[in-house]
Amino acid sequence: MPPDDPHFRFAAPADLGELHALIERAYRGDSARQGWTHEADMLSDPRTDAHTLSAIVADPRSRLLLALIDSRILGCVQISDTGEGNAYLGLLCVDPALQSSGLGRHLITHAETQAQAVFGARRMTMSAIEARTELIAYYIRRGYTPTGRRLDFPIPLDPPLFMTELAKPLAQSRRDG
Repeated sequence: MPPDDPHFRFAAPADLGELHALIERAYRGDSARQGWTHEADMLSDPRTDAHTLSAIVADPRSRLLLALIDSRILGCVQISDTGEGNAYLGLLCVDPALQSSGLGRHLITHAETQAQAVFGARRMTMSAIEARTELIAYYIRRGYTPTGRRLDFPIPLDPPLFMTELAKPLAQSRRDG
């Protein structure tokens, strides 16, 4: 169960400083190694930057969903409308000290619900670094299935990294069925 019954809301520009620090702490450097979902052993460049986060918040086709206790941001996930009833889930992170608490699962569930409500999504896709088999297995346990598509990692590296695409049909609302 997630710690102390978090609440969820969409990010606003005022959240971006704290959110950026959380994302870097969860994905990169020694602090990320406290958790199990980090990329610290594969990548050392920053995971994102303030400009990119600002653009996500400003984009009407994207949302950053936050998980908070009181006013402290504990995790986030991005949902983006990719058209034709599809949405993309990305930038999922949980404070490394809280990983394995169930908070990530709750963020995914809320992201799926919001993708349906905000974008009318009927299908969610995501991608994960293919070498992160334990992370892919986690998403499979959440109902996602590998699509068979192998995607280039967004940053050219030597040796290159590749991404595995996963997808999940979202439950239809009562008004659809």
